[in-house]
Amino acid sequence: MADHRSETRIVRAAGIVMVATMCARLLGLARQMIVGHLFGTAMEMDAFAAANVITETLYLVVAGGALASAFIPIFSGLLAKGDRPGAWRLASQAANLIFLVVALLSILTGALAHPIVSLFLAPEMPAAGQLLTARLLRVMLVATVVFSVSGLLMGILNAHQHFLLPAIAPIFYNLGIIGGALLLSPTMGVYGLAVGIVIGALLHLLVQLPGLRGRGAVYTASLGLAQRGSPVQRVIRLMGPRVLGLAVTRVNFWVNTNLASAFGEGAVSALDYAMRVMLLPLGVVAQAVGIAAFPTFSELVAKGEMNAVRRTLAATLRGVWYLGLPASVGLLILRVPITRLLFQRGAFTDESTTSVAWALGFFAVGLAGHTGLEIIVRAFYALHDTKTPVLAGSGAMALNVFLSIGLSRLFAARGWMPHGGLALANSLATFAETGWLLWLINRRLGGIESRWLLAGLAQIGLATAGMGAALQLWLSLWPDASALWLGGIGIGLGMAVYVGLTALLGMDELRLVRRMLRRRRG
Repeated sequence: MADHRSETRIVRAAGIVMVATMCARLLGLARQMIVGHLFGTAMEMDAFAAANVITETLYLVVAGGALASAFIPIFSGLLAKGDRPGAWRLASQAANLIFLVVALLSILTGALAHPIVSLFLAPEMPAAGQLLTARLLRVMLVATVVFSVSGLLMGILNAHQHFLLPAIAPIFYNLGIIGGALLLSPTMGVYGLAVGIVIGALLHLLVQLPGLRGRGAVYTASLGLAQRGSPVQRVIRLMGPRVLGLAVTRVNFWVNTNLASAFGEGAVSALDYAMRVMLLPLGVVAQAVGIAAFPTFSELVAKGEMNAVRRTLAATLRGVWYLGLPASVGLLILRVPITRLLFQRGAFTDESTTSVAWALGFFAVGLAGHTGLEIIVRAFYALHDTKTPVLAGSGAMALNVFLSIGLSRLFAARGWMPHGGLALANSLATFAETGWLLWLINRRLGGIESRWLLAGLAQIGLATAGMGAALQLWLSLWPDASALWLGGIGIGLGMAVYVGLTALLGMDELRLVRRMLRRRRG
């Protein structure tokens, strides 16, 4: 049903990215396990998580997702037309521009760190925590400047259909943080984690540089702003709405941190732990496929092959939901044993497990929405439409803020931990945004194989329901078993049941995997 040439390219690229991303995410989990052992959900981790909100906002809004979403379509278009000198001139100009902008913003943010934290980010955090957050932020801003260049380099290599080095770069980033935690934190405390982030960012950049060999890369020391209608100006115009959209999205994280700072020690870090566990399947499934699919979407649009765009988008959505929906349900049902298995040791107490698992369950509800959103948004970017996702994201942000305030108060009134309301608000707003954008992209493309897509979702839902019933039975049979038995073996059981049911249903996704394996053997 889908365009096999484009589908095969995406599956092969996604396979590379998925394996590397899985390694990076597992190493990231190991990193969080080490951090949890050392700091638990104490004030130091609240401060570290709060500082991370600011640095990630600065990177993602200006240099990360914003630049990549605007840069890759223009850069890929130049490569598709054979204008390699123009493509590399654009890459140089974009790198120069983004480095200067991020460096200046980082200096300004560092100078105003304490008022930013105390007035906007975490006003209810104790004064000692606010001061620690500001000091950690000033160290971590160095990594943001490094990532501004490293993020662009990822886009350049992905546009060349080179995915391995960008995919393994996060592995080295996590190694830097682990090194900081194990080697520096015993003497520097939580500052060792901040220094580890800087080291990890440098490794993230350096590991990708060999990927430029043999690609005709030529550096140009200019910004390219004087020439009217130049490619870099087109990138900036495309970036404008995306910057606004990401800024709007990041408001959600600021609101969550702001509200959670009033819920007592450990609430901010509990949300952070839970979110990072949810990001493991999201990164492995949706982000890996999205990274692999985006250059293909952009190339098909540049060539005017809109039928292939429609078919490829439908196949990609079915693929991510085939993996994302069971991950959502499995994470929801096994939230407590998974949290206990991963983190409960050292400074991470049973109370920490209860707090993190509570938030994790509500974050897991929205995982399927997040996976679809990663793909649909990239389809709009490939069409050079960054405005529509911004408008949808703005509406979702407003809904999330409204729900965050309302649900956290409702939870508190019922005697529940209120930070769970923040996680549920995020999930509900994400589903609303995904559904709205899916309807819009269907209209924009004149259909995206809706009947085939819905048929696949019905099969996925049926298999996921069977898996969920098996996991509930598993927990009821072993109520007092260890976390390793309930969580570790439970994950394997859920996967086996789900794959078996989808095989019985004869799903296209399994046939695609078998076809790809046969081609690789050949």
